[in-house]
Amino acid sequence: MPIVIVPIIIVGIGVLVFIFMLIKSILDPRQIEQLLDLLNQNKTGLVIKHAKKLIGKDPRNTAAHFILGNAYLAEGNEDLALVEYKTINLIGVFDQEHCQEIPFRKKIAELFLHFEQIDEALKEYLLLIQLEPFNPENYFNAGKLFEARHSNEKAIQYYEKTLEVDKQHSDAHFRLGYLYYRQKKTIESRIELETALKNNPENYGAHFYLGKILKDTHDFSNALFHFEEALKDPELRVKAIIEKGSTYFFLGKYDKAIPELQRALTLTDDEASNKTLYARYYLAQCFENIRDFERAIEQWERIYSKKSSFLDVAGKLSKYQELRIDDRIKDYLTVKDNEFTKICKDVVLAMNLQIREITELINCCQVIAVEAESKWRNARKLPRLIRFYRISDVIKDSTVRQIHEEMKKLNVNRCVIFTTSGFSKLAYDFAETRPIDLFGKEKLQELLSKVEK
Repeated sequence: MPIVIVPIIIVGIGVLVFIFMLIKSILDPRQIEQLLDLLNQNKTGLVIKHAKKLIGKDPRNTAAHFILGNAYLAEGNEDLALVEYKTINLIGVFDQEHCQEIPFRKKIAELFLHFEQIDEALKEYLLLIQLEPFNPENYFNAGKLFEARHSNEKAIQYYEKTLEVDKQHSDAHFRLGYLYYRQKKTIESRIELETALKNNPENYGAHFYLGKILKDTHDFSNALFHFEEALKDPELRVKAIIEKGSTYFFLGKYDKAIPELQRALTLTDDEASNKTLYARYYLAQCFENIRDFERAIEQWERIYSKKSSFLDVAGKLSKYQELRIDDRIKDYLTVKDNEFTKICKDVVLAMNLQIREITELINCCQVIAVEAESKWRNARKLPRLIRFYRISDVIKDSTVRQIHEEMKKLNVNRCVIFTTSGFSKLAYDFAETRPIDLFGKEKLQELLSKVEK
């Protein structure tokens, strides 16, 4: 009798286990469906509570982990959501109903990006390429991540693969155009950027960099159009305003450049950022060119306080140091044209010369004068040409050569050139063997001092 009972007990236990597993397989899907309904109703608290219970009973329940992760995501707890998704990755089991692999990998890739885990996100997109080889976004996202890792050649390969799947992918054309721009491949860059805009006229990044290429090639009017379009992108707005301002600067339209650059400075908070420094630099250049040196110096000083090595700012401050300590030089550089002519006349008189003719030129005053007195009563008074420059650039030999030719036309034997900005070495070399004297700010200060006395 006992021998007969043992097999019966074993069979009974097997039946109970089978019934339990059958009930579990019936109940679990129903519970998962209930959790999904609760999640759709945005009852995330209940979802989290019941999903945790299911995971407690079966830690390898990927559907429960996925729903729990989605609930955390809905509540803005990205860190907890990532923990659940990582667990699913470790389990490595997916189903076609409640935890499909492709949607899961897209979600976890986005979370890795959110936490700037570039390498992990890249792994996911490379897996997605295998799962969806005809989805251009997977190639494109992989390209962006290679670009973020500074693997630009790899990035280019994946952008090109994006275009093999979708030739009209505007963003892929744009990223290629941007990378070619960085590599100074202007022709290739322009082709890609123009194609990006052909496929999507609202690709504002393409507008911005196409504008920069056009500005570099001095096609300023078309550059301004593209910068105006780029203003519509909030992330590019400040940069586009600066580019507009600098374009007006190169056109010599300082009345338009100054308000654009000032507007850019009101929109940026980071005083040390490159865009702020460039905005201030071009603004200072505008002020310098319209002879508002005080405001130019103010901008250079603010740049210098943040980055002393920025472009030629240190040299600019050194060049205009006298403006802060010598009012005579300041007046020479900043007064209106009629007052500047008066200063030049006074300097010529301080040189003991008589003025025969005076002419106002652009940023320059030209005087023809002769000696006021001579030891020899009947000596011929030889005319000399005197040029007063007030420009920010060093005077080059080409300018001195041009003046030398002008001397011949005017039948003038000697020439004196004054400037506060200095002369190039070649200019000194040319003047050394000719009747031309080159005087910098020290000599000018000496003569202005005589005028004052």
